[in-house]
Amino acid sequence: MSPEPRLLEVRKNVLKQNDVIARALRDRFRAQGTYVISLVSSPGAGKTTFLEKTLTVLRPHYRVAALVGDLATENDALRLARSGAPVRQITTGTLCHLEAVMVENSLKDWKLGQLDLLFIENVGNLVCPASYDLGEDLRLVLLSVTEGEDKPLKYPTIFNGADAAVITKIDLAAAVEFDELTANANIQAVRPGMRVFKVSAKTNEGMDGFLQFLAQTYARSSQNAPT
Repeated sequence: MSPEPRLLEVRKNVLKQNDVIARALRDRFRAQGTYVISLVSSPGAGKTTFLEKTLTVLRPHYRVAALVGDLATENDALRLARSGAPVRQITTGTLCHLEAVMVENSLKDWKLGQLDLLFIENVGNLVCPASYDLGEDLRLVLLSVTEGEDKPLKYPTIFNGADAAVITKIDLAAAVEFDELTANANIQAVRPGMRVFKVSAKTNEGMDGFLQFLAQTYARSSQNAPT
């Protein structure tokens, strides 16, 4: 057997095993009443700043926590901890994505029944995370105005696999001549009907709309939770 087919077979087995663990995680989350949101984006899109703001605003009203993945360092976890929410870093080393087993291992001593919302911030990458289910209920893909409008066309798989898109750093849109209409059209071309939020974690623009959406999706999930 040549090396290429062997590598493809290994990859298929890895993804299959990941899906098995992700399904078990999803069942566990639902049984405990924990709603799980994952965030994916390229490096520098503002995931951590956006998540810190989200955790800070939600914490007085919901029991929230976060897992954050990165190749190295615990810098993002330390930033998120400023929100007052429980945070745990997952250091992936050379892997450019989180896997379900990493999430499973990071939750071993956490009591999920005491959490309403669990956020999982993936490693900054728009390719690798697309193939790995983490057992989440909602996947958000983030795009910053400084990246340009064509990211959805360049990375259609990650956008097509997400449930909603968040355009970040909207306060800088005018300065970088970001074309919102073109960006939205590109998103819709890849994922027709996708909900798109335009936010600034710095000025709070658009955050209320996003948080209202999150509260509504959580409420619907709670109504459908097993009793």
